[in-house]
Amino acid sequence: MTTLVTTTAQLRTAREAMAGPVVVVMTMGALHDGHLQLVRRAREVAGEDGSVILTDFVNPLQFAPGEDLDAYPRTLEADVALVDGLADLVFAPSVEEMYPVLPPVVSVALGPIASVFEGAARPTHFAGVATVVLKLLHLTRPDVAVFGRKDAQQLAILERMVADLDVPVRLEAVPIQREDSGLARSSRNVYLSEHGRRDALALSRTVRAVEAAAPSMAGMLAALRSERDAPGVDWDYASAVDPATFAEIGPEHRGPVLVVLAARVEGTRLLDSTVVEATAA
Repeated sequence: MTTLVTTTAQLRTAREAMAGPVVVVMTMGALHDGHLQLVRRAREVAGEDGSVILTDFVNPLQFAPGEDLDAYPRTLEADVALVDGLADLVFAPSVEEMYPVLPPVVSVALGPIASVFEGAARPTHFAGVATVVLKLLHLTRPDVAVFGRKDAQQLAILERMVADLDVPVRLEAVPIQREDSGLARSSRNVYLSEHGRRDALALSRTVRAVEAAAPSMAGMLAALRSERDAPGVDWDYASAVDPATFAEIGPEHRGPVLVVLAARVEGTRLLDSTVVEATAA
């Protein structure tokens, strides 16, 4: 049975009792099948002798004024029921428990990789994410932390943070989980009407077009423009970047390519991405 704790003191006590590998999955709750795939992978990594911790916390630091902090779905009771038997422990602290002083006096500062794409659209977002992730890594002390690939820029930043700050944890990335339609699973999908969900498929169609065009770099760049006039979609960006630096790349590039997409549909901001290899013009 999954145990729910809400204070850092309770978490520390429970953590001290854990033996074997400890694997953490960090979420903001409102769990869906994409989250459950992360938890299932964490369970596999932890094995029979290890433990899985799920964190369930809507982090105010990563929301700017005017964003959907108050409206963000909070379904803790349902979340705990969903992971019962998969996670050993759910840590669901209050804002006051996580941040006795808000905003915190000390937080994580990030470099240029956090100032482009999602960082340009949401300038305070990634610093808020990195700060809460670092706090949760200190509190849970995992051997492995499992993240999804959908938030590709976030994953790259966290990988850099762990390396640069010598955090003793291994990050494991799980492929994007999709609905039957192809839409990338997200807690924000609940904001979309049926019509909006159909419009939002422009993102997954772009992903498929890019993957079909690989390994031609020129073909992939052309595929990125294939849904530019899709109805109901307000594109923010659809770009091919270097996976390590997030610098945009051109037709001459050879090697790994990270394709990142962001758009608003019915006012809801949606992300998608894919990793491909360019070996030809």
